[in-house]
Amino acid sequence: MRQVWLSIAFTTLVACSGADPDFSEASIADLHDRMQRGEVTSAELVDWYIDRIEALDQAGPGLNAIIEINPDARHIAAALDREWKSSGPRGPLHGIPVVLKANIDTADQMYTSAGSLALAEHVPDEDAFFVKRLRDAGAVILAKTNLSEWANFRSSHSSSGWSSVGGQTLNPYDTSRSPCGSSSGSGVAVAANLAVVAIGTETDGSVVCPSGMNGIVGIKPTLGLVSRNGIIPGAHSQDTAGPMARSVRDAAILLTAMTGIDAEDPATSAAEIHHDYSANLTADGLSGKRIGVIRSYYGAGSNPKVEAIYDASIAALEAQGAQIVDDIHIAIGEMYDDENEVFLYELKADLDAYFNASGAPVESLADVIAFNKAHADTVMPIFGQDYFLLAQEKGPLTEAAYLAALENSKQAARTGIDSALDDNKLDALIAPTNGPAWMIDHVNGDTFSIGSSSLAAVSGYPNITVPAGFVSGLPIGLSFIGKPWNEKQLIEIAYAFEQATRVRRAPAL
Repeated sequence: MRQVWLSIAFTTLVACSGADPDFSEASIADLHDRMQRGEVTSAELVDWYIDRIEALDQAGPGLNAIIEINPDARHIAAALDREWKSSGPRGPLHGIPVVLKANIDTADQMYTSAGSLALAEHVPDEDAFFVKRLRDAGAVILAKTNLSEWANFRSSHSSSGWSSVGGQTLNPYDTSRSPCGSSSGSGVAVAANLAVVAIGTETDGSVVCPSGMNGIVGIKPTLGLVSRNGIIPGAHSQDTAGPMARSVRDAAILLTAMTGIDAEDPATSAAEIHHDYSANLTADGLSGKRIGVIRSYYGAGSNPKVEAIYDASIAALEAQGAQIVDDIHIAIGEMYDDENEVFLYELKADLDAYFNASGAPVESLADVIAFNKAHADTVMPIFGQDYFLLAQEKGPLTEAAYLAALENSKQAARTGIDSALDDNKLDALIAPTNGPAWMIDHVNGDTFSIGSSSLAAVSGYPNITVPAGFVSGLPIGLSFIGKPWNEKQLIEIAYAFEQATRVRRAPAL
């Protein structure tokens, strides 16, 4: 019934708007061309997206991707329209609506809640560093998106895309299935054309998995390329924001605007900043590139239909002039166990630091745990907070157990990627991003079957996912992993694959 209602809602929306204009699937360049010709203004574009959000997302049994719409969006867009008319556009993002995951600070009339009722009215004093960059580039911050509460760190039995503030986000390709997480709302918003582009955040898989499962492009950049300042943290040694878009070019445009050296985030001091990641994207970007095929990803061989998509993607790469080096196996030892230990230590330390620096209504993880317990009926009706309780037991980041786990996990991931790339003289590694989306299950929680995010997440290296195929109508992504600060080449490779395959199709809403 949900799909029927959504179809009726969209038909009604089109009828009310005269069926024209329709900005579905429009790229940043498409929209700027229309703006330049005087066919649409940024304010009109904002109105169109707000109407679509209200029809498809917020009314009735909608997709539930958006937590709140920026009440200042129309005013901001109108001001940018006046500026364009008087002095021209600032750049490719001028007047373009962007949505942000709700764990990203904005010093405006929207809340930064991480999906938690404990932070439901939290308004930070400052924008996140990269949000300032987006505003300076002329982007319109349209809305905040739903997410897996606390970026999926609260419980080992969580349901991706559920939060006590936003409820359950639904996959637009099949609303009975998971959107993955934790950047669930951002992925769904872009896939369902509720926004032009979106920002998600990732600690391990939280950009690439919802991008893969929602049939869009997601970039998890090198740790430090985008400032972590102003993101509600999960684990600082892996946290980063990343762009999510319907095309590689749009994701590259957004990434270009997000990057910059931030004096308050030491990780950005080593960043190799390129001025325009969207420049020099060509269809022949795979010619002569050496691509390594990872065969040791999580869930390898478990789904023949995913394997068939993987094999077809490899063939497409080869047909475009890439040299394929197959059967790459990467030994990771105890990386997963060490990563989990790092998460527990850093979650407690990083949240406590964020709360005290941002003027949040809670001061510590212990306060959040107490709040959740006191409001269990509304905060924990589906799953508990076992992960929080384990984190609260951890000591400071000077403890030997933490330092050993951090060193061991980083060494395993970086050595694995570096050895595979160097020994085989590779430009990139590939692996399936995800398996078919699982059924939403509020009793048993998520059921992950296939993934490849951890190597890039733990190492801090870049990872780009591009739509690669469908299994029973559910999107499957292909991940491209490379060396740190090598986003430019990785984006060029991903773009060439995208142009050769053109797999993406919008959900039938």
